[in-house]
Amino acid sequence: MAISCAKETDSIEVANLQIMEVPKGFSDIEHPEGNEFSMERWELGKKLFYDPILSKDGKVSCASCHDPALAFSDSEKVSIGSDGLLGTRNSPSLANVAYHPYYTREGGIPTLEMQILVPIQEHNEFNNNIVLIADTLAQISRYVDMANIAYDQEPNAFVITRALAQFERSMISGQSPYDMEYNYGVEGSMSPSALRGKKLFESDRVSCSSCHSGFNFTNYSFENNGLYDEYDDNGRERLTMDPNDRALFKVPSLRNVQLTGPYMHDGSMESLDEVIDHYDTGGNNHMNKSELLKPLNLTNNEKQDLLAFLESLTDQKFITNKNLSNE
Repeated sequence: MAISCAKETDSIEVANLQIMEVPKGFSDIEHPEGNEFSMERWELGKKLFYDPILSKDGKVSCASCHDPALAFSDSEKVSIGSDGLLGTRNSPSLANVAYHPYYTREGGIPTLEMQILVPIQEHNEFNNNIVLIADTLAQISRYVDMANIAYDQEPNAFVITRALAQFERSMISGQSPYDMEYNYGVEGSMSPSALRGKKLFESDRVSCSSCHSGFNFTNYSFENNGLYDEYDDNGRERLTMDPNDRALFKVPSLRNVQLTGPYMHDGSMESLDEVIDHYDTGGNNHMNKSELLKPLNLTNNEKQDLLAFLESLTDQKFITNKNLSNE
């Protein structure tokens, strides 16, 4: 497989972007010291991502909750973990996760390498211990060989977290109709309805782009969107213990949002139509609700245009990229 870390491709022929090649309009991906990119590390991370050996019952892999066909998200409200236990939050997409400045919905994890530990130890997810996982991998000659080639070490916590982070950083999505239209100059990639929806999305009246901004359609801030008057999940307050952070959650990227339902932190909305209707009402009056939220009084045609724009963020090349699939 060819490798390119170029910031931009030189052609609008983008069907064959290679591993770690950054699309037009995107910033460079930074790799932390000690986990610089290599194919050997990437291949080990990919093998681990699809291997249920990481879970206590040996039945759940990373891909169980992050399906490539769904932009590495899940179709369930909350995912099913080891021993059939239900998770507590909706699984987010891993598309462009390399660009996130922090991880989890309350933003308490500073690096992707550290985030790997969260699902491993969570009771409702893998319910495992990374030391025990390393001991298991050390008995498998294929993993021992791959770890030594990639990191010059036997399988251990360092190797597992670094390799998985390597693979997840390669989940780059930037070839949607929106990207073709605006970053690659392929006119007609977006429908007239989607173009109207983009204009409305960015307008002062609707102001979606105040939070869903930049090439990844998120400013990574923490907001309350008026989903409930009272929340069972206290969001960022779990991290900071500050009531001003109660029920604040990291603003998600909207890339591939057509594929990543159900929506909201708890998967309580099945469709994008429901999401648009929610924002149209201005939301419920939670104490920390964003001041940006207000009734929009959208017409049915405007709602359809917004939906068409959101659908234009779907990257079919990303979800069918065989480099990222378990094939």
